[in-house]
Amino acid sequence: MHLDIPGLGRLDLEYLVLDVNGTIALDGTVAQGVAEGIAALRDSLHVVAITADTHGTASRLREQLGVEIHVIRAGDEAGQKSAYVESLGAHKVVAAGNGANDAGMLALAGVGVCVLGDEGAATSAVTSADVVVRGIEALFGLLDRPERLVATLRR
Repeated sequence: MHLDIPGLGRLDLEYLVLDVNGTIALDGTVAQGVAEGIAALRDSLHVVAITADTHGTASRLREQLGVEIHVIRAGDEAGQKSAYVESLGAHKVVAAGNGANDAGMLALAGVGVCVLGDEGAATSAVTSADVVVRGIEALFGLLDRPERLVATLRR
């Protein structure tokens, strides 16, 4: 996905890194519209879900959503998420999350999106993001219609 953003420059995005709990799932259950949103983006972004697997659903998510799952260990989740985004080439990543442990990856990513859902969002995630959206479907809408993202980010 290539975006030319006035005042910001060109972004060549290759990855979408999605936090699981609070972002694409609530209490271990995938939110409505997530599977369809991911399917619509398959041709433009490589989608990865990142999780500490709090609810033990990582293997089910892999099957249900057909995405790569990156499981992090307990302890320094924020650092692990940031390191993973860096390993992909942060400038090539759209990262989405809502928690305090997502703030670092949102700040590092080429585009960081804080997803405000039923779980709420940590203030640090909101202030670290480039964009804040009202739910996961809004994120998929931005990525499916990238001119919306350009309009939001232009300076």
